[in-house]
Amino acid sequence: MYSGYNIYEHRRQPNDGGIEQPCQAYLDQEVYWEVIEDLLTGSQGIRAKHRKYLPQMEREDERSYDRRLSRSVCPPYYERIEKLLAGMLIRKPIRTNDVPPRIIEDLFDVDMQNNELSVWAYTCARTILRYGHAGVLVEADKNGGRPYWVTYSPREILGWRSEIIDGARKFTQLRLLEKVVEPDGEYSETTVEQVRLLTPGAFEIHRRNKQGEFTLHDEGTTSLSEIPFAVAYSNRVNFMESRPPLGDVAQLNILSYQNGSDVSNQLHISAVPMLAFFGFPQSAEEVSAGPSEALSLPTDSDARFIEPEGKSFDAQFTQLDRIEKQINELGMAAILGTKLKNVGESSKAKEIDRSQGDSTMKVVAQQLQDLIDNCLMYHAKYLNLSQSGNCFVNRDFLGSRLDPQEINSLKELWTSGAITQETLLKQLEAGEVLGDDFEIEEELLAVQQEGLTAMEAEAPIPEANEDEEEESAEPEDVDQED
Repeated sequence: MYSGYNIYEHRRQPNDGGIEQPCQAYLDQEVYWEVIEDLLTGSQGIRAKHRKYLPQMEREDERSYDRRLSRSVCPPYYERIEKLLAGMLIRKPIRTNDVPPRIIEDLFDVDMQNNELSVWAYTCARTILRYGHAGVLVEADKNGGRPYWVTYSPREILGWRSEIIDGARKFTQLRLLEKVVEPDGEYSETTVEQVRLLTPGAFEIHRRNKQGEFTLHDEGTTSLSEIPFAVAYSNRVNFMESRPPLGDVAQLNILSYQNGSDVSNQLHISAVPMLAFFGFPQSAEEVSAGPSEALSLPTDSDARFIEPEGKSFDAQFTQLDRIEKQINELGMAAILGTKLKNVGESSKAKEIDRSQGDSTMKVVAQQLQDLIDNCLMYHAKYLNLSQSGNCFVNRDFLGSRLDPQEINSLKELWTSGAITQETLLKQLEAGEVLGDDFEIEEELLAVQQEGLTAMEAEAPIPEANEDEEEESAEPEDVDQED
């Protein structure tokens, strides 16, 4: 039985192609992407691969195989975990610090696809988790110079060259595969493949013609003297090389698909009991049985229905449950780096032991944060701004919302003077009681100002002395005498 997609049997070899030819590092990684990409197409896409993921059994004819294939369903385990982990990164909005207002305005539509920064980061995080790394090109609109961010998966990064410049590794050449949708006639559209060749301060666009060849379509210069391309990793192997951190989850997903197909097929076959005859001289084709019919059997012959016992499926269902458990463990325990342990029914049934650290997810969060910071830097360079600011990506993946009893306890500590107001607010913020847009420093300043205003309002009006009263009254007395 199939035990996993053998990637080593499907490696592509390099050839002497043109600008569209992937580099060797690309080809070495490509085999790790195929299973995941196929899983994301759902059951219909997996079925379309036929024997790649569902081998034909011995002595199984084509008709029987096609029927079994049509009944096979691939559960979306991998996709669910990928979405879950990416969602944890933006469980709280990405915070920006010291980012110029001009850039802040652009971050509400950071990719010019109507996606604000956190939404864009979610999609980018999924790409990083799916392939092991992702790249972002900060491009500028030729008309208004408005920069925007474009995410590229490793599938679209055909080749690269780099050098150590000023103590940092920088790209000296980059080839990106793109697809452009253009109008074709009054209502139709056509998709054109093109390769974007980037060098410091210049670019070339090569498009595939009707003959399938890539020819120069456009070229020009850029306002930056470097290639504005940033990369983030989740499972780095080398520069621009990685492995999908959820690769084992994908393999187990395929195994679940295969075992589920076996169970479904056996249940289908055994759904109707089979009538068997023992010691009956006639052919079974001469016998009919039904609710309004009776059988007349010769002496010493017998007839009874044969059906499998329920115990025969126990092992298969147990195997399916085991696979699902392994997938959950890989997705939550291994990826998050946490250890789940039972603590009793008086608590929450399970407690998160963070002693091992949130390894992979912390790496992704830090990498995503550095990626955004680099993009902000390139964004500022396009706008000729001296400052770009930075951001912070959430690290609290599971959350720890305070319950009412815990909130009251903190309030009592504050009112008794055991903790400061600042400590109280920080604890409430960490416990997700305050809103994401709540600023502790601004709140403390506002409270201080309100306190000063109240003190001024309650202050008594100073009394005037007797000499001042007499002096102020003399002119009035003179007027009265006159």
